[in-house]
Amino acid sequence: MLIKRIGYYLLGLSIGSIAVIFFWQKKDATFDYGMDSRTLKTIRIKKRLFSDDAQKVMRNSNIDTLKISTILYNGDVNFSKSKPRIKPCPEYYITGKDDLKNISLYVIRCDSTASIDKIIVE
Repeated sequence: MLIKRIGYYLLGLSIGSIAVIFFWQKKDATFDYGMDSRTLKTIRIKKRLFSDDAQKVMRNSNIDTLKISTILYNGDVNFSKSKPRIKPCPEYYITGKDDLKNISLYVIRCDSTASIDKIIVE
């Protein structure tokens, strides 16, 4: 009797899990609970500005806004090099992953804008 109940439970759990995953994929839902994920999401949703220095590096190093967006989507925030407690605009040091690991961004996040202040190519 107990094994039968466990079987029904597992069957219902698996069907429910598949349904939830299916519906969340359609909604394009994200679960940004980590410190890096939350920080990157708050930067991504703001209006993006580029400093003159950043634009110069982008032109000279053949970096386009797609690469910047990729870094801001799945990069690593280095909190030891960042200043997240500065008021009113925290500053973050973000490093790319995989093919973009040689590119780092220094971003200043204000209330309505995120300014790419520096782009460092190593």
